[in-house]
Amino acid sequence: MPPISVLLADDQPMIRTGFRLILEAEGDIEVVAEASDGREAVAEAGRMSPDVVLMDIRMPHMDGVEATESIIRSNPSSRVIVLTTFDLDAHVVDALRAGASGFLVKDGPADSLVEAIRTVATGDAVLAPRVTRRLLERFAVMPSDTPAVPPRLDALTARELDVLRALARGVSNAEIGRELGIGETTVKTHVAHILDKFNLRDRVQAVVLAYDCGLVTPSPQPTNHSR
Repeated sequence: MPPISVLLADDQPMIRTGFRLILEAEGDIEVVAEASDGREAVAEAGRMSPDVVLMDIRMPHMDGVEATESIIRSNPSSRVIVLTTFDLDAHVVDALRAGASGFLVKDGPADSLVEAIRTVATGDAVLAPRVTRRLLERFAVMPSDTPAVPPRLDALTARELDVLRALARGVSNAEIGRELGIGETTVKTHVAHILDKFNLRDRVQAVVLAYDCGLVTPSPQPTNHSR
């Protein structure tokens, strides 16, 4: 199998160097290009068609959200992992909506970076349930009562809707299974059906769908200022 090709996009050279050193120690990953701003990231992605782009969310000339949207539009097979300094960055939601397959906090462990790249390269997503919960708690709220099913979600069965609601809360497959009294394999099947019915790339996009359809609603203002 050819190595997973990676583009590093970050305006800090030391960050890019550190990531390169981590990734080049892995035999199945190859850093094929670097970019110091959003415009350069889009250009390099067009030139190299990397399997995975590590995208800093805050960069000059073009931010990571706009760059992600442009790359996904031009290179549908490329996967983007957004990098942020804080796991409660409001722009992360925008990046996920733009097509990112997940996000990582820059000060996380090196093995989480490597595992994330391998995960998204296979078509899956990286969205840790704990971090998803914290993100939604800050920038969104769940309705206090069970909302009516939005018209866009009419294609879902009752069980699939239950699974989507759980996904929107950042619940893992194992936790969903325990909540609903079904096996984890069955949960994965329901998730696959949701993705297929709405032509979604991964479970991250399912969370965005739930947010956009009103299963998760915008918070009027942030209530947790911790980092």
